[in-house]
Amino acid sequence: MPVETNNNKPIKPPKVQQFGGSFLFLLTLLLLLNLIVSNFLGTRLPQVPYSTFLTQVEAGEVVRAIVGSDRIQYAIKTQTPDGKTIEKVYTTTPVALDLDLPKILRQHNVEFTAPPPNQNGWIGTLISWVAPPIIFFGIWGFLLSRQGGGPAALTVGKSKARIYSEGSTGVKFTDVAGVDEGKAELEEIVDFLKNATKYTNLGAKIPKGVLLVGPPGTGKTLLAKAIAGEASVPFFSISGSEFIELFVGVGAARVRDLFEQAKQQAPCIVFIDELDALGKSRGGAGPIMGGNDEREQTLNQLLTEMDGFDANTGVIIIAATNRPEVLDPALRRPGRFDRQVVLDRPDKIGREAILKVHAKNVKLADDVNLGIIATRTPGFAGADLANLVNEAALLAARQNRQAVHMADFNEAIERLVAGLEKRSRVLNETEKKTVAYHEVGHAIIAALMPGAGKVEKISVVPRGVGALGYTIQMPEEDRFLMVEDEIRGRIATLLGGRSAEELVFGKVSTGAADDIQKATDLAERAITIYGMSDRLGPVAFEKIQQQFLEGYPNPRRAISPKVAEEIDREVKQILDHAHHIALSILHYNRNLLEETAQKLLQSEILEGSQLRDRLNQAKAPAETAEWLRTGELLTDQPLMQTLLV
Repeated sequence: MPVETNNNKPIKPPKVQQFGGSFLFLLTLLLLLNLIVSNFLGTRLPQVPYSTFLTQVEAGEVVRAIVGSDRIQYAIKTQTPDGKTIEKVYTTTPVALDLDLPKILRQHNVEFTAPPPNQNGWIGTLISWVAPPIIFFGIWGFLLSRQGGGPAALTVGKSKARIYSEGSTGVKFTDVAGVDEGKAELEEIVDFLKNATKYTNLGAKIPKGVLLVGPPGTGKTLLAKAIAGEASVPFFSISGSEFIELFVGVGAARVRDLFEQAKQQAPCIVFIDELDALGKSRGGAGPIMGGNDEREQTLNQLLTEMDGFDANTGVIIIAATNRPEVLDPALRRPGRFDRQVVLDRPDKIGREAILKVHAKNVKLADDVNLGIIATRTPGFAGADLANLVNEAALLAARQNRQAVHMADFNEAIERLVAGLEKRSRVLNETEKKTVAYHEVGHAIIAALMPGAGKVEKISVVPRGVGALGYTIQMPEEDRFLMVEDEIRGRIATLLGGRSAEELVFGKVSTGAADDIQKATDLAERAITIYGMSDRLGPVAFEKIQQQFLEGYPNPRRAISPKVAEEIDREVKQILDHAHHIALSILHYNRNLLEETAQKLLQSEILEGSQLRDRLNQAKAPAETAEWLRTGELLTDQPLMQTLLV
């Protein structure tokens, strides 16, 4: 397949005539022409009843007639007012089995004859035989061409890969930041594509396939394009889901066609995005183990093709997935995808580098500090940071500013973390007061807990779908591990809002539902995954299935009812103790809670030095340190009952 391009856009294959669509169009045109000719160009004669025709014959008015089996055309003579004699022609439909008609016509001297035979009758016969197959194949071709998204029905087995010639993907290594380890691993792939003899002379074999693994948005697709851009070789890009079609065997045919094109363009790179859509383990392919379905046939063909060419042919297969745990083991063995490169979420230095890449075409004000923005965005992937820069630019344009200021980035971070501001959602006085004490409760406890990060902002302005208020904490550094006291402190912080409501109002609201859910999940993970229970020990009771995707519950192993009861008891104890500590801290700092909540009600937002100066006044009661260290309380008496008394 010749490949030519003068820009950075993917090469499109030549457009193929639509087989089904052209036939349908031609057939429709012929039918319309026939309708127009028959209705508008043909002679339309007056139609009379058959009885009227017989009456006119018996009256001697009919002079001639053409008698057919289903139509009689006849002429009568009439006189005009000026005395001239003219003929008028009429038609009628005969009554079946009227055998006396010829006799009546002869008796009244009517000249009659039969219609001449149709010389073009063979055309109708031919159309009756040819039209149905044409209609069938036309509809079939039209549906196939639309179903597969391909250019025509006859190309359904062709590869749908988008081809970029000579590395014209528009991406270089300089456009990819925050994944330095991944780039270092892939530089030898680029070097091999440029200088293959250096490796072959030593007998080294370049990996046939490279598997890029990581969470969504970390730059897997971007890095694959950068490899082709650096090496200046053709780049074939296709998604794993594009192989799978309704008809069994189509995906396998597309795999064969893709590799045939790649070998003709070698050296080149074949990139398969979302490999898990194609390469799921064959152990559970369908209702029957090892079922021979379309996806499995496509996977088998991919495995065969990767085994069918030598390692140094110049065809490099790069695939990306965020679900490596579901891939078939045959894909990950040496000889197929020899190398696995993990692209994780970037650290602070990586985030700052990514921000510089995406902000180079954005007009930044002098007060913008990308290092501070990187510190405030832990857990953001490359795609999240690109979205952050764009969101800040949109906010600045909305305010008619000439440059993007730091305030725009701060607002953009809040939008991405907490959602859009909902000023139209008006809270009544009771709700607003409840939200204020709830958020201040979170903030006071967070200020005293280890590893919680600084409290940067408290607000009672609704945001997002269900957030009536929010508290923003910014970590001072990237953290990759959590120790026991930090987990306990985080649970206590989550329960701080509910505890403030109990302490001040003597009752709770529905606003703590999300906090309780997160606290329960964290306590359960501490017991079932992290093994932090002294009673149950370092035993994993849950299976981690999603390595890079969040939000999916982990299934629990098969355990006895007694162990399940013990897990529930341990989780309940962790939450009860954290609740006790939260109440104790807020009771110890009751004056600070009241003053800060009243200030928040007046200004709606507390942040910066004004907030930090207030939170620095918070003190922890003596039992807090012992609880953080051991998880045990100095007293078993419920604190809330004591406070209520």
